[in-house]
Amino acid sequence: MTPAIAEVVPHTGEMILLDDVVAFDAQSIVCSLTVKPGGLFNAQDGSLPAWLGVELMAQSIAAWAGCQMSTEQPRLLPVGVLLGSRHYVCDVDFFPLGSELRIAATREFHDEQGMAVFTCRIDAPGIHAEARLTVFSPPDARAFFESSTHESSNLEQPHV
Repeated sequence: MTPAIAEVVPHTGEMILLDDVVAFDAQSIVCSLTVKPGGLFNAQDGSLPAWLGVELMAQSIAAWAGCQMSTEQPRLLPVGVLLGSRHYVCDVDFFPLGSELRIAATREFHDEQGMAVFTCRIDAPGIHAEARLTVFSPPDARAFFESSTHESSNLEQPHV
């Protein structure tokens, strides 16, 4: 049984762009989205700009991480950061209203410090997009972000 998308991504409200987790395993996930009008990123005709595909891929990776957590003891969802993408290619400029997108992400690399690379794709009739996304999810996100904030506040300020 697959979990509800809101249970496995750290996003809330309208920032949850995916509809469902279709399937997942230890290395990959497939999510879905039917393009509906009225969202934060929709064009006037209800379509979504193709550049949003990178965010759909990133949310799929977040859902994969959340699904991995759901198989363990319940705890806070992992926090991750999209560091970048390689060669995002999409054969359309917009995902048309009513399109049923399948977003797949497969883990290619993952280290103990939380760095990972996923090969991702979006497919629907007449639509194909792909990219490799590099993401970072520190093992202890709270400590990582607190130390980063502390370090940046200790940087020497330039004299004006």
